[in-house]
Amino acid sequence: MTQRKTTAGAAPAVVLATAGHVDHGKSTLVRALTGTEPDRWDEERRRGLTIDLGFASMTLDDEMTVAFVDVPGHRRFVANMLAGVGPVPAALFVVAADDGWMPQSQEHLEALAALGVRRGILVITRCDLMEPDLALAEARDALAGTGLADIPAVPVSAATGAGMDALRAALAELARGLPRPDPGGDVRLWVDRAFTISGAGTVVTGTLGDGAIEMGDALTVGAGGRRVTVRGLQSLGRDVRSVKGTVRVALNLRGAAVDAVPRGTALLTPGSWRGTSVVDVRLDPGPGTPKPARLPESMTAHIGSASTPVRVRVFADSPYARLTLGAPLPLRVGDRLILRDPGTHRIPAGAAVLDPSPPPLARRGDARRRAEVLADLPAEPAVGSELRRRGWVRSDDLSAWGVPVPDGAGRGGWLIDDAAADALAARLVEFVRAEDRRDPLEPGVPAEAARRELGLPDAHLIEAVLARPGASALRSADGRITLPGSGGGLPPAVRAAADELQDRLRRNPFAAPTARELDELGLGRRELAACARADLLVEVGPGVWLAPDAPELAAAALRELPAPFTPSQARGRLGTSRRVMMPLLELLARRGLTRRVGDGGHEVVGDGGRAVV
Repeated sequence: MTQRKTTAGAAPAVVLATAGHVDHGKSTLVRALTGTEPDRWDEERRRGLTIDLGFASMTLDDEMTVAFVDVPGHRRFVANMLAGVGPVPAALFVVAADDGWMPQSQEHLEALAALGVRRGILVITRCDLMEPDLALAEARDALAGTGLADIPAVPVSAATGAGMDALRAALAELARGLPRPDPGGDVRLWVDRAFTISGAGTVVTGTLGDGAIEMGDALTVGAGGRRVTVRGLQSLGRDVRSVKGTVRVALNLRGAAVDAVPRGTALLTPGSWRGTSVVDVRLDPGPGTPKPARLPESMTAHIGSASTPVRVRVFADSPYARLTLGAPLPLRVGDRLILRDPGTHRIPAGAAVLDPSPPPLARRGDARRRAEVLADLPAEPAVGSELRRRGWVRSDDLSAWGVPVPDGAGRGGWLIDDAAADALAARLVEFVRAEDRRDPLEPGVPAEAARRELGLPDAHLIEAVLARPGASALRSADGRITLPGSGGGLPPAVRAAADELQDRLRRNPFAAPTARELDELGLGRRELAACARADLLVEVGPGVWLAPDAPELAAAALRELPAPFTPSQARGRLGTSRRVMMPLLELLARRGLTRRVGDGGHEVVGDGGRAVV
């Protein structure tokens, strides 16, 4: 990238691709329109045909810039052609008047049809050599039934200039009618050239659709790949500080060698894309392909400037299929792929991505059921339909798959379908009841156990389930979910033991039972914890159990002592042992019923009433 005066941003632009048979005058036409030689290599100029992609631009009367991606027409270079036509929204379809419709004309039409391109101009070239009528009629016949059937046609001669003004006017009309990209969209720049420049380092070029790029921006090489920094920008031969799609752009990158960003690499907004190797698609058969499409199992998929082997599994006699890609690609709902048969070199179909993260097909009949699900999808991706199919999903994943997500939706980055959450709420209530019946000593279940039981991937989804009306009776606290009153109370033997212990403590409130006495009553650790939850006992200290009102009784009794009092005085007043007195004093202090005074002294606080720890 040579250094020039830098401007703030690139001018508004549209990007068109040429299409048509080899030697029908595509490059000559671009040169006549732009004054720029699109053939970059000496071999191309020597042989008179385009081998690789060429680029040139022109400015219309309204200052709109039109950039051309000049693609090769020769069959041997069709992969290069697909790399150029993939990212652009419209085409300049060229047919020579003296040659008419030819094999590569058909192959380029199949590629444009597979991509769903519906905008363009049919240009009949070399009209100085032959009248355009016959070639125009052949082209119209070939375009019939495709999205390009009704595009305007302009006969021209680049050699004499005839028809060039009409072509410029048609280009202006086409440019005004093209949809405008989203400048706030996520960047996905498919690299179509990568090279090094002395003193600058790695430079890549591509066609930017949605989004914007500024100097200093970070991008990732593929989804989740290494980060690179944009250290320089050029658009249409000018240094700029920022660009917005749609525009041809060259990026000088820091952080990647040239062999790390070859053609087909996607430079992406960090964190906004997911790589996928399996997608479900709708097949769109091209011109001359029967419906439903009968496709070979092994094909080549093209998107942007990328290509990869793909295994195709058509779902029965439906227009839907599963594609297993040879390499992960950053794909979204609505993306279009070209499916090319490497054996016949034909493009029998395009594929529109419906689901970039489909479920596995493991059981008999899954493929048929999957086709039915895909047939019911709305025309535009929507959160509601995705949740109905998936049950729950990360909001970031939905955004990365091209599904718009409202700001602030969900809990902890997760979304769950209302109907799925209602069903899970009912299951959760039954699960808690069953666990209460199984183990009445410990009512409720840990939240983590509930998450595992419901098969949920994240604790935030449990919160969403608990918020549903069907779970209103459940309570969640301290990591445990309970259903008050559903545990059936303490088992009779435990209740009887607790009653006996309470009778003893009523006679002598501070005579805590020994470990042996508790064991004789059948009160182990779990039984005692259950009694504490039932507010029948309180653990004053490790292994020291008293009645729940013991702290208040102790505070009232100790108030009668002169302040400050010692632990020995307190023990004598309450008629208990040091084993009980020392943890009891600590508990009284924690509850705010007493406080320490001086060295080892204590006094009762206030009226000695109840306080909360």
